Amino acid sequence: MYNIYIDESCHLEHDGMPVMCIGYMKINTNDYLDLKEKIKTLQLKYKSPTELKWNKVSNSRLQLYKALVDFFFNSDINFRCILIKYKEKLDHKQFNQGDHDNFYYKLIYYLLKSDTNSQDDDYNVYLDIKDTRGKERLTKIEEVLQNSHKGSSPFKKFQHLHSSENLLIQLTDIFIGAVTFKARGLEKNENANKAKIELVNYIEMKSGYSLDEGTEPWEKKFNIFDHQPKKIK
Repeated sequence: MYNIYIDESCHLEHDGMPVMCIGYMKINTNDYLDLKEKIKTLQLKYKSPTELKWNKVSNSRLQLYKALVDFFFNSDINFRCILIKYKEKLDHKQFNQGDHDNFYYKLIYYLLKSDTNSQDDDYNVYLDIKDTRGKERLTKIEEVLQNSHKGSSPFKKFQHLHSSENLLIQLTDIFIGAVTFKARGLEKNENANKAKIELVNYIEMKSGYSLDEGTEPWEKKFNIFDHQPKKIK
C-alpha cells in the first residue's frame, strides 16, 4: 500500500500563467510517521518549524530547503509531475469536452496511471484542498479511475487534506514550484529570487535532469512528464 500526496501550481484556467504543473510525492504507507518525524527534525535543526512552501524559499531558509532535497534523494520517496507548457494553447473544445475541469480530471488520470505505479499495488490518494468544489471533484476522479480499471481500480481512497497540515503535500509544493519556476524562465529575470535559482540548480544537480524538460517515462525516483498542447488550428 502506498500513499500519494498531490499538489498543483498555476492550475487555474485564466490566471495569466503560461505553464501549469501537477505532481505528487509517493511513499510506502508504513513509512509515513517515520518520514514525517524526520522532516520535522530537519525543520527544528534549521530553526524553521513553519509551513514549507516554494513561495517561502529565501536566503534565510535556503539551507533547510537544500537539506529537504537531500532528504528526498536519500529516502524511499518518489516524485512525479506533469508539466503543461503553453497553457493558453489548450484546446478544451476539441479535446476536453469544452471544459477546463475535464482537462483537470485527465491530468489526475495520467498523473496516477503511469508505468511507475504498478497495478499490483494499492494506493491512497490525498489532494490539497483548492476550492469549495473539492468533494465533487474527488467523486469524479474516483469515477474516472474506476471506469478505466473496469471497477477494480488500485486507487482505493481519495481524500482532501489541508496542505498546512501535511508535510508530504508541502514537499510536493516545493518540487512542483521549482519545476514551474524553471519552466516559466523566471531565473532570467533581473530581480529573480536568488535563493530560488540556487534551489532549482541544486535539484537539477541532484536529479541529473533539467526541470523544464521531461525525464525518461520509466524514471521512478524523479519523473517529469513534459506535456505540450497541440496548436489550435
